[in-house]
Amino acid sequence: MARYKGPVCRLCRREGMKLFLKGNRCFSEKCAIEKRNIVPGEHGRDMRGRPRIMGYGQQLREKQKVKRVYGVLERQFRSYFAKAAKKRGVTGELLLQFLERRLDSVVYRLGFAASRTQARQLVRHGHVRVNGRRVNIPSFLVKAGDEVSLQQKIWKNLLVRAAMDAAAGRGVPAWLSLEKNQFKGQVLELPTREHVSLPIEESLVVELYSK
Repeated sequence: MARYKGPVCRLCRREGMKLFLKGNRCFSEKCAIEKRNIVPGEHGRDMRGRPRIMGYGQQLREKQKVKRVYGVLERQFRSYFAKAAKKRGVTGELLLQFLERRLDSVVYRLGFAASRTQARQLVRHGHVRVNGRRVNIPSFLVKAGDEVSLQQKIWKNLLVRAAMDAAAGRGVPAWLSLEKNQFKGQVLELPTREHVSLPIEESLVVELYSK
């Protein structure tokens, strides 16, 4: 499975905002945005502020930001957009809904992992159950009424415990419910635009792909 293997803090610096790609580190003083919020690369320090981007460049940056937040590469992201465009409704909002419904994103939202990367690892290693059945595909799309849980042998894992403790402060989105002691949650309804808290302008992504 293709995936980005480079330094993820560099991605946050490129977008000029926290994408929360490294879990608890993003909430500490070690965060790259807190230490040096400059464009990565040889000439990053020479730039005074960030150059104003308009038109196509702005649309491209927004697409890159969304892809990096959810850990999706171009081919799969374009596939989600095509599915969203075929459905009745607002294309940009449907695109975000598809991304939020990914199993790795749901595992992260429930607090079982400190980041989507860690959540993807839990899924790939077979530690996640959907309605009692093992699912090891991070891109699996959950439906309303589905139950997502961790297998019992992973309950005492220190990383999982630390992630759940850290996630207690940010809470669980309204479209999900969590039974913390049982390490399971349920999809109460499909996510809407209001459930995506990051500053994303999905309309720019739609404009880019509609050309």
